[in-house]
Amino acid sequence: MQQPLPRRELDFLKDWSAQARRKPLLIRGARQTGKTTLVREFARLASLALVEINFERNPEFVKAFNVRDPGEILTTLELMTDRTIDPVSCLLFLDEIQAAPEALVALRYFCEERPELPVIAAGSLLEFTLANEHFSMPVGRLEYLHLGPMQFEDFLRATGHTNLASHLCDLTLEEPGIPEPVHNRYLALLNQYWIVGGLPEAVARYAQSGNFSEASRVHQGILATYREDFNKYSHGAMKERIQLVFDQLPGLVGHKLKYSRISREHRSIELAEALQQLCMARIASKVHHSAANGIPLSAEINRRRFKMLYLDIGLLCTGLNLNVLDLNDRDLTLVNKGAVAEQFIGQQLLHAGQYYEAPVLHCWMREVKSAAAEVDYLLTSGQQVIPVEVKSGSAGTLKSLHQFIKEKQTPLALRFSTALPPGLMQHQTRLTDNTVIHYNLLSLPLYLVGQAGRLLKACLAQLSGADRQQSE
Repeated sequence: MQQPLPRRELDFLKDWSAQARRKPLLIRGARQTGKTTLVREFARLASLALVEINFERNPEFVKAFNVRDPGEILTTLELMTDRTIDPVSCLLFLDEIQAAPEALVALRYFCEERPELPVIAAGSLLEFTLANEHFSMPVGRLEYLHLGPMQFEDFLRATGHTNLASHLCDLTLEEPGIPEPVHNRYLALLNQYWIVGGLPEAVARYAQSGNFSEASRVHQGILATYREDFNKYSHGAMKERIQLVFDQLPGLVGHKLKYSRISREHRSIELAEALQQLCMARIASKVHHSAANGIPLSAEINRRRFKMLYLDIGLLCTGLNLNVLDLNDRDLTLVNKGAVAEQFIGQQLLHAGQYYEAPVLHCWMREVKSAAAEVDYLLTSGQQVIPVEVKSGSAGTLKSLHQFIKEKQTPLALRFSTALPPGLMQHQTRLTDNTVIHYNLLSLPLYLVGQAGRLLKACLAQLSGADRQQSE
């Protein structure tokens, strides 16, 4: 029997359920990210009787939501399911709700009139319904959970390495460091995660079998499912363009997007429309350039300048036609000129925020003749903008990072690599124009990306305390 997968989102569901006047919860995310399994596992852990309605599988339930009275809706559902829906002991789960826009609208009335009943809805192609101009979203009546692939720490727990996962979550920069044998163990497990990815079915099959080919088989099935979904939100020439962009996506990660790299036979606007469809399906995500003069970063984005992230690193490796049976013996940080490492860090950072916030990530691109620069990602901690560099090995120059620090006068930067030890270091660097910059660099091994937010806060607190002592 397959064991339930550990996911940090279960804690969010527990907190949501404990609210006195909870709102209905809407889970948004790409297909195959584990929305249904997550809800079932939460119901099991919370000892709630799950009343599950799948509108794609059972479209006859849609008509139950043609009325706006929650009492009448519940009575109809009880008669159709032959179940009693008790607000104390039951959880009502409306799955694939994009197939029933009427049910989405009805959720506002559950919020207003039946807040004691826990209601969760989920949908894989939900963004297309929400974008429909004829659909009126119940604003302020819902809470959201944006679900992505499993994070690295959850992968460790799923594959039986609970102590290593806890060690990452508890690690502080004041500790002596990570012993080299432990560091090498983390890197080996990181390679496994890069091969398997974070989509729950692939993780479960690998955890059960220890066989990479099982994960690859799952990936191929998921990719086929995504292709089948194209029929649901496109047709004709648009469907063909979506297929074209989808097939090219793995090779676009880590580069500023140029539509000519996808096809020279299509107009940019046509390819842009196809790419936007994939982003709405959450198969791809845009990482926009931000001028980064302050927060929020989204206030200064350039929508024409961006690079791409794929949904999942395991799918990326499959899409790049990397042999999963051999990858464990290779240095994945060098694969595809470091794009795999950049995908890993970006994927983890994209879903590292609050679950109720839509996942978003930014980068910085300086396009000056003979002085171009690009910072892989940008983070914020409090009021501070943090530039992030991803190095595909244990060494590499920080030229672009230095240009950013010079222009923005930022005191703290973050670097991910395969090097030891993790820590905060003071740097002084002379640039090619003889400008000398001073900054603090937080250097972390790639596998610590899930702890970056926590460690950045600690660093900023430490730097703030040092500044106060100097001023006194």
